[in-house]
Amino acid sequence: MPAIEVGKKYVKTKGRKAGTVVTITKIVDSNFVTVRDEKGKEKRCNITHLEPLA
Repeated sequence: MPAIEVGKKYVKTKGRKAGTVVTITKIVDSNFVTVRDEKGKEKRCNITHLEPLA
């Protein structure tokens, strides 16, 4: 997986929000980031559940 950077857009691949486009807002630690969805809601997400948008 490419380097995680704040401000980049990703697609969630796991869970009930799979397929949702999100933007990384904060890096929590080596496994988790905080993401904001298109509606503006922020949530913690595992980086293994994210795929970068091409």
